[in-house]
Amino acid sequence: MTAPLPELVRTRVVGLAAEALGALEPDVLPAALRRVASFAPARRARLAGSVIADVLARDDDFRERVAGHVRATLPELAQAVDRGRPDEHAPSGVAPVDVAPVDVAPVDVASLAYLLRPEGWTDVLARATERLAADREAARERKDSSRAARLEQQLESMHARLKEVRAEHRDQVARLKAENADLRHRLGDARSRLRAAEASAEQTRTAAGAEAVAAAARQAEVEAELRRVRSRLDQLERDLATTRRAERADRGTESLRTRLLVDTLLETAQGLRRELALPTVEGWSPADAVEALAAEHGSRASSGHGSLAPDDPVLLDQILALPRVHLVVDGYNVTKTAWPELSLERQRDRLLAGLAPLAARSGAEVTVVFDAAGATERPLVTRPRGVRVLYSAPGVIADDVIRDLVAAEPPGRPVVVVSSDRQVVDDVARSGARTVAAPALSRLLART
Repeated sequence: MTAPLPELVRTRVVGLAAEALGALEPDVLPAALRRVASFAPARRARLAGSVIADVLARDDDFRERVAGHVRATLPELAQAVDRGRPDEHAPSGVAPVDVAPVDVAPVDVASLAYLLRPEGWTDVLARATERLAADREAARERKDSSRAARLEQQLESMHARLKEVRAEHRDQVARLKAENADLRHRLGDARSRLRAAEASAEQTRTAAGAEAVAAAARQAEVEAELRRVRSRLDQLERDLATTRRAERADRGTESLRTRLLVDTLLETAQGLRRELALPTVEGWSPADAVEALAAEHGSRASSGHGSLAPDDPVLLDQILALPRVHLVVDGYNVTKTAWPELSLERQRDRLLAGLAPLAARSGAEVTVVFDAAGATERPLVTRPRGVRVLYSAPGVIADDVIRDLVAAEPPGRPVVVVSSDRQVVDDVARSGARTVAAPALSRLLART
């Protein structure tokens, strides 16, 4: 049995053993340490330090394996500790040689002596422990000496500061005494002036008594006149409010009559235009081009040349040739119709890749709306040049976003909605947009 190790030596021994655990074969490790052998050395020492120390004290085989690892990793220090054995030829009672050079830490010498246990290791451990205690005592003395020096310096500084404060206080007392004398002098002057002012005020009050009676009479007259003026002002304000209400009523009636007349004229003009089928004689707008295109398709149907179906790509291509046309695409409606076998991500990529050259060729404004009503995160897409990509907000379907886009456009601008959703088609058609079935766009992209 050996005496308990100092805490610093014990910590160093546990750290060396924790580093050696990772280099030893698992089958030679004690059962108590196999679970922590896979941990990092610092974590082994932190979590199983007491277990490692206990196994080192009880299991000589494990300690010797740790000593072998220490000899391999710290050969110079191990040789220095080995040189601390007593000389075999020295007379009995001769002290062993020094353990190590003076620059070697005593805690390292004591730790390796405990692990390597050369002949006379207990003496080596005892001398290293004594040296460690001496070093700690010397460090404590140096710390106490340094602290005492700092305290002396602070005390001297405080004495100097106290002298300065006392000098400042003496100056302040002198100033306060001078100010007090001056204030007493001023107070005497103020009291003299106050007595003179009180005498003058008494004379003034006597003289002002008669004037106050006259002033009260004049004030009563002025207040009576003021009440009469206020009464007259209130009456005038009421008359003015009545006059303004009458004028507003007259203007409202006249405005309603004028508005009714204008609406009548507008409805009459629109009725005449429908009856006479009058063309537009001035100006031009994209809506007129859409109307002309629809009329042209109607004439073809009546003449027997056939009409273009809503899913015909030729119809969509002709509409995109109109100036400043806005193409609104119901994204998933088109992709699920054209490429149902693909994943949604590949469907989006294929649609956007096809719309980019179409937008560049036609010059149309292209907006693609994807339904994301039930999603909390929006998929990341690479937005092609010239194509606007929108996801509907949570809880909002793509159909509502398409309706908002159509409603936001000014009357007369050609707007084309690509969708096979009958409800969407009916709603946007009532708002003035032209509709094309989803297959028309997929076929046109296949031709592009």
